[in-house]
Amino acid sequence: MGKINILTSDFDYRKLAEFIIKENYSHHSQTHVFSDQKVKAVYEEEIYYRKNSLVFALKDSQDTLIGTIRALKWNYFDLLPLEKIFSIHPFQVTEKSFEGEIWHIGRFAIRKNEGLLPLKKLMTLAIGSVCGKEKNVAFAECDTKLLKILYLMGIEPEIIGPAKYYLGSETTPVLMVYDNLIKFYRKNEHLIKNQPGNYIKPVLHPALDPGTVNYSFM
Repeated sequence: MGKINILTSDFDYRKLAEFIIKENYSHHSQTHVFSDQKVKAVYEEEIYYRKNSLVFALKDSQDTLIGTIRALKWNYFDLLPLEKIFSIHPFQVTEKSFEGEIWHIGRFAIRKNEGLLPLKKLMTLAIGSVCGKEKNVAFAECDTKLLKILYLMGIEPEIIGPAKYYLGSETTPVLMVYDNLIKFYRKNEHLIKNQPGNYIKPVLHPALDPGTVNYSFM
């Protein structure tokens, strides 16, 4: 039995930043690269986005992080990682007649040797947030390995720019559309259910009641 938490405190966000840096470099780099400067940059960015985002964390029975992911609802003002890293503005990609919400999925990391199940659970949680309304889209930056896995899982992200080296790996900017995301969500929703009435539904927004920050899963 494990736990899914929605992170809220400054302490949680510091642990998130440390986990992101540690796992990204341990997965992709021959040498362990860890610095307080990198941790500080991730921490400050997530604190900045906090009011419009949900950060999910999978933890084991010892309360140790297994994996993390963040779903951010864009407010049309803040600079997204997509633009910071790749100089791509969301409006350069979306159609002029676009009427949905724009989301960003990021801070995805999984402890080494955990397999695909945590990945599917985390992606289901983040995608559930995006799929609150039809026509919504999500942007993300994926390393090469994750990009291949997403295709195999049926999400079929659209590559929208050339890859760059970021946080220890070659990273590609992608767009994910509602039709593919909702199919994945419906196929994998059972992974985040525990019992009737106590699971995360696909409509999740930043105004989520903080009293519901802890969910169990099998």
